[in-house]
Amino acid sequence: MDRAVAEAHRWIDQALAAGPAPECVTASFQAECVVLVHMLVSRRPRIPVLFLDTGYHFKETLAFRDQLAAKWNLNLINLPPKLTVIQQESQFGILYRTAPDRCCGMRKVEPLFAALENYGTWFTGLRREQSKSRANLEVSAEFKLPSGNVLSKISPLAKWHAREVWQYLKLHDLPRLALYDEGYTSIGCQPCTSLPLDVNDPRSGRWSGQKLECGIHIQG
Repeated sequence: MDRAVAEAHRWIDQALAAGPAPECVTASFQAECVVLVHMLVSRRPRIPVLFLDTGYHFKETLAFRDQLAAKWNLNLINLPPKLTVIQQESQFGILYRTAPDRCCGMRKVEPLFAALENYGTWFTGLRREQSKSRANLEVSAEFKLPSGNVLSKISPLAKWHAREVWQYLKLHDLPRLALYDEGYTSIGCQPCTSLPLDVNDPRSGRWSGQKLECGIHIQG
């Protein structure tokens, strides 16, 4: 555990020192995100914390976001999509049922990629263990946006196992999203999140197992 934490801190410190600036961190306020934000704000108290405010989140997620933002005085930046839920559903129907990729594209990918144009370094809480689509995740990599702009993407917890995430939370007496206590292992938008279908796959409860990624970590 000590070694994993020390390595994560080295990656963070190196990225903050080397740039490019400015820096930001995306947070869904799942366990990994809480760990990473805790590490980052100890070094950059006002680092922008970007949250994809899709309009479909669990009420528990939004309450926890607000609780932690207030407790830690986070520089929270909520990123809404262009259309409200009502506008989108009236124009296109229930996309999370009929075309989940399109729904994620409109409510997650487009808002985030637009926001990332303002930054040079992007910190994420991704881990290799989370799914097979992340098995080869690099701690540090270049990420190209659809505009052609390239930023530095840093995932300091890439090599961490779930047990290390929970150990860190316990060690620092950090809060966790209450939905974990109900058996959820990966938490996104409420309509597309269920209890895991496979106990050995923490992301198997996302999108009814139809896909693994929303698209925000796929380069343009």
